[in-house]
Amino acid sequence: MSSSRPSSSSSSSYPGENLGLPRDGYRSVARPGRRIVGLVIDWGISYVIALLWLGLPALTRPGAGQFAVLGIFVALQIVAIPLLGGSLGHRLMGMAVTPIRGGWVGVWRPIVRSLLLGVVIPALVWDRDQRGFHDKIAGTVLVRTTR
Repeated sequence: MSSSRPSSSSSSSYPGENLGLPRDGYRSVARPGRRIVGLVIDWGISYVIALLWLGLPALTRPGAGQFAVLGIFVALQIVAIPLLGGSLGHRLMGMAVTPIRGGWVGVWRPIVRSLLLGVVIPALVWDRDQRGFHDKIAGTVLVRTTR
């Protein structure tokens, strides 16, 4: 029996094809370069907030300061994704977090996604559609919002 869907090892498949997303442009899966720059922006914002809130001495002490930055990072993700469609870094880089089934991302998806992202390892494990484990569990995908 032949299948109309290309196999996962086919050179013609691309990230997002299995999800029904376009190869590139608007609504295609966001590629690693954009994701990394967005992550750096979000981490920088979190660090600045922690610096203003706790001061430099608290951030330079081992332990508490680093966890404060991480906590702020996760909190900003949880708040921004349902309100803005993505974090500030995502939006500045022309990306949005959307549910696979469409519609509004809701409240629980950003919480699950952000907590797993804070653990780091789930974000490093990707499938062939370039979705991290944190996105797979939350039922979301990070897509481009620019052409």
